[in-house]
Amino acid sequence: MGRWFKSGSPWIWLTGSAVSISLIAVLGLLLLIAWRGLSYFWPATIYQWELQDDNGQPYRLIGEIHDREQVPTDRLKAAGHHFPADTGEFVERFLVKTGNRELVSLDFRWILASDILTRSEPKELAVFERSKNGNFYGEPVAVLQAGTKLETASVEQLLQQRIDHAVALNAQADALQKHDIGAINYQLERLRLQARKYQLNDDYTEAHQTEIAAEQQQYQQQYQQLEQQLFAMREQAGRDAVVVKDMRGELVTLSLDTVLNVTYSNRLSTWQKLLTWGQRVGHFVSDEPREANTEGGVFPAIFGTVFMVLLMAVIVTPFGVIAAVYLHEYAKNGWLTRIIRIAVINLAGVPSIVYGVFGLGFFVYMIGGSIDQLFFPEALPSPTFGSPGMLWSALTLAILTLPVVIVSTEEGLSRIPSSIRQGSLALGATQAETLFRIVLPMASPAIMTGLILAVARAAGEVAPLMLVGVVKLAPNLPLDMNFPYVHLERKFMHLGFHIYDVGFQSPNVEAARPLVYATSFLLVTVIVTLNLTAISVRNYLREKYRSLEN
Repeated sequence: MGRWFKSGSPWIWLTGSAVSISLIAVLGLLLLIAWRGLSYFWPATIYQWELQDDNGQPYRLIGEIHDREQVPTDRLKAAGHHFPADTGEFVERFLVKTGNRELVSLDFRWILASDILTRSEPKELAVFERSKNGNFYGEPVAVLQAGTKLETASVEQLLQQRIDHAVALNAQADALQKHDIGAINYQLERLRLQARKYQLNDDYTEAHQTEIAAEQQQYQQQYQQLEQQLFAMREQAGRDAVVVKDMRGELVTLSLDTVLNVTYSNRLSTWQKLLTWGQRVGHFVSDEPREANTEGGVFPAIFGTVFMVLLMAVIVTPFGVIAAVYLHEYAKNGWLTRIIRIAVINLAGVPSIVYGVFGLGFFVYMIGGSIDQLFFPEALPSPTFGSPGMLWSALTLAILTLPVVIVSTEEGLSRIPSSIRQGSLALGATQAETLFRIVLPMASPAIMTGLILAVARAAGEVAPLMLVGVVKLAPNLPLDMNFPYVHLERKFMHLGFHIYDVGFQSPNVEAARPLVYATSFLLVTVIVTLNLTAISVRNYLREKYRSLEN
């Protein structure tokens, strides 16, 4: 036994076991997040319950089972619930998503299994996904056009056609408002700022006034024409409606301009449910959020996260490489160099929120405020670069991840034998030529390793971004068709902050909980995708310059 311990085998087995347990724990956590998040989009069965309240009065409930649990009977009795018969030590209760938010006070409610008289799965029940007030559950009865009932043999087929027509009209209206009308508003704001700039420079002549007024009048005419088209599209989209019988047995009229989709979940086969699930996941990835981020998609957050990380990588890589090259190739190994290396290593341990405070004070207020005074005085007191935005977020995270890139690059440079440098210099190459043609290509895998670590950390950081650019909802992306096309001064959405907002700031906790899992899984997927892309580039560079190492 003593010889076995001295051989080191126990420590090898202990290390391997710890790594295996950690790997299993991480994979288990990812599987849990994926299951809880992706199962949210699966078309759930719509149930119809016949229940009785504490007074024995029957009532009807329609909805989806969201969760279930076992509750001690004594706890329910202490809360004032009366059971008509002995139910045992525990009683099962279900969390039901009832929807119909504008008619029912509770979007979710708990029902006890002991209160259920009957439970059925009617084929005629449908779930209406809406842009406002959440889902609506009920039985479609008729389709209305301008208040007139349309006679048809198949309400379901006609309803789907009218919903598709209304969705297409709303999409056209949104595109018209966002792109065409948005471009006109952008040009009108540009003319306003141009006139103010002339006024600040005491150069606002009659010729300038006439020219700007003519352009403004032209844009105003275009705006009025597009506005009429927009109102016509909105009116046509809201022309149709559907009459639905809700769980109270009453007829409710829903305007189809707020209905996004209708699903008869109880009629779907497994294959149809799988297709519906894929469509819902696609909408979650590609649509914009709505209803205080508790419904809709997360595309602006995905775009903001990826764009910010890529911009950060473009900023941090050259600065990190230049700093590492100077420290390893040019700086003398004196006390100042040692202090700089110690400072770089210690910077990696500074809390991220400190970087956020630094970015807010230095980048936003000092540099951004100076840029506004020098280049955008006509827009003041409204700040342009003097407020949190995409550029300052990328710079803040670049400083946060700079030590990782410096240390990784310097380690890669130190692994290159000095004989290679000396051989290059002996053949007549200058130090700069040796650096750019021999040293840096051989150190490129280490540079990519530092970039991978920087991307992994930057994509998951939230605390500093809350101070320097990220917001709950950003209607405009930092990339559009208006000059200069890339607007780095705009605020943006981030998947990490979206998780925080949905999980802790949502007014509807039960509705937001599955979205927390789904967005978390999406954030992990984005980080893994970025890392795999960088790893593939690193492996390619490693194979490309392997001959230099040999």
